[in-house]
Amino acid sequence: MLFISWNVNGLRAAMGKGFADFFREVNPDFLAVQETKMQEEQKNFGFDGYYEYWNSAVRKGYSGTLVYTRHEPVRITFGLDNADFAGEGRVITLEYPDFFFVNTYSPNSKEELARLDFRMEFEDAFRRYLESLDARKPLILCGDLNVAHEEIDIKNPKANLRNAGFTVEEREKFSRLLESGFTDSFRFLNPDTVKYSWWSYRFNARMNNAGWRIDYFVVSNRIRNHIKRAEILNDVFGSDHCPVLLELDLPL
Repeated sequence: MLFISWNVNGLRAAMGKGFADFFREVNPDFLAVQETKMQEEQKNFGFDGYYEYWNSAVRKGYSGTLVYTRHEPVRITFGLDNADFAGEGRVITLEYPDFFFVNTYSPNSKEELARLDFRMEFEDAFRRYLESLDARKPLILCGDLNVAHEEIDIKNPKANLRNAGFTVEEREKFSRLLESGFTDSFRFLNPDTVKYSWWSYRFNARMNNAGWRIDYFVVSNRIRNHIKRAEILNDVFGSDHCPVLLELDLPL
């Protein structure tokens, strides 16, 4: 099975920057989108052969997640069982007979870490949610997790120590998630590879490859030996993020 995850930073804008061509060329089993920044009823596009599941934010032009898949799930869940995190369209879970597929767009802690406390609460609730799923069957988590886990995952670690996405608090939460029985697929196959998935629009960051690795596929430990490929497609443009790829030899 082939999975793609991409924060498109506005799906309507991305449609004008090659999203559809990329989608059709890669032809994945699953394509998870973050930061759609639109409501489903605003779309004027579609992809034959795919089911689509939207979780849009209440606030228009903000956040939002979407999954395209060739495979109809047995159950779809939107969000978490917590009213504190409702309304921002951050999580979609598809259940299949042998696994869960979870697409998420984690909250950004914002400038001056104005939303760090909210982010910490989300991280704890989300980890508990993933643990509850994993207790039932393996899961595949993807999305913009808004954290560069280790120094290897960011161009300038020392200059970003108290910036959103590289705080000790956020990195520790990601470590705790992995310690709960999960594997960062890219780092599992590529322990020493320096590659980024997001670049600021400022200071020619992408041209200079001054980036961050904040987009992930994370899988339950018990299926990590089924990982065939885990790649960062940094030659694909159309957003300030690039797509990330996972290939598993699991059957549906």
